[in-house]
Amino acid sequence: MCFGRCTRCIGCKLLILALLSIVANILLYFPNGETRFASEHHLSKYVECLHGILGGGLLVLIPAAVFIGLHNDDCCGCFGHENCGKSCAMISSVLAAFVGILGSGYCIIISALGLSHGPYCYTHVERNWIYPFTESSGGYLFEYNKWSKCQEPQNIVQWNVTLFSILLVLGGIEFILCFIQIINGILGGVCRLCCSHEETFAC
Repeated sequence: MCFGRCTRCIGCKLLILALLSIVANILLYFPNGETRFASEHHLSKYVECLHGILGGGLLVLIPAAVFIGLHNDDCCGCFGHENCGKSCAMISSVLAAFVGILGSGYCIIISALGLSHGPYCYTHVERNWIYPFTESSGGYLFEYNKWSKCQEPQNIVQWNVTLFSILLVLGGIEFILCFIQIINGILGGVCRLCCSHEETFAC
């Protein structure tokens, strides 16, 4: 059966995606490479939710590690049948996939909210740090002429839109891969159990 091979492939992809999510979230903390905005707490509240580091990152690294190491885990077999142990490992991978679903789902939700509410920035009109695009419900994304409202940090709208969009896409791919593994794990576990029972009756 190719269920185990598919699981390891999914694990490798999740590992790469999780690392990219962590990097993208870290970059959100440093607009234009500057650290002062983070130290002065002049960042969007959605940046501080750690959705890329915790959600799309660490919580996805857990199933990634489980999937990659699945070929070494046969649960010691049962009643002398290796297939039974392998089915146990495949079904346990489903639980790990649910952890990935939660993490990637959190990343998707926060990224979507971050895009919808827009950045936290300083505007000359109000002469204060505000969320100037909150009431637009994401409409500002297509109104490029209004992006100049944000004076500090420079190019913060482009910075946030790019990174939140990347995190949204990464979270979406992670969610899909974890969902695929849930199906793959269930099918792999059931098929191996069936094969094990057939071998038992054949003996």
